Amino acid sequence: MTDLAFRAATEADIEAIVALVTSAYRGESSRAGWTTEADLLDGARIDPEVLRADIARDGSRVVLAERDGVLACAHVAVDGDAGYFGMFSVVPGLQGGGIGKQVLAECERIVRDDWRLPAMRMTVIDVRDELIAFYQRRGYRRTGITKPFPYGDARFGEPKRGDLRFEVLEKTL
Repeated sequence: MTDLAFRAATEADIEAIVALVTSAYRGESSRAGWTTEADLLDGARIDPEVLRADIARDGSRVVLAERDGVLACAHVAVDGDAGYFGMFSVVPGLQGGGIGKQVLAECERIVRDDWRLPAMRMTVIDVRDELIAFYQRRGYRRTGITKPFPYGDARFGEPKRGDLRFEVLEKTL
């Protein structure tokens, strides 16, 4: 397999990133991969203006993985004493082929080596057992800390059930 090239996203990438993230998590296209949230949520997965702010602000990087086009993305940011990892998306038909592992490793490298932070944190919808298991196999641990799902904020989707919440996962780097 050809190595991936990594780069920081720019404003010119916003439309492509929104399309990638949406395809990985929402609607029928997301069912080609294993990270779909289509049974949990409809609507938007990422707001273009939130993405624009993430690209522009200090201590924040939207990472793109490319090989003949964008195949994956993730957002890393300084969040107090740790890095924050989110918006992780791989083209649905390519999920399970190792691209995501490479993207996660690159994001951990940025947090550890570039920003000199000792840990990475993320939030995962706590009913996503298969996804949580993926992260656990990569050294993340369940902290037991939960955060409410932003019901009523369409920027994060339209919930199909009323019991959603986020759980914080963490890994020492």
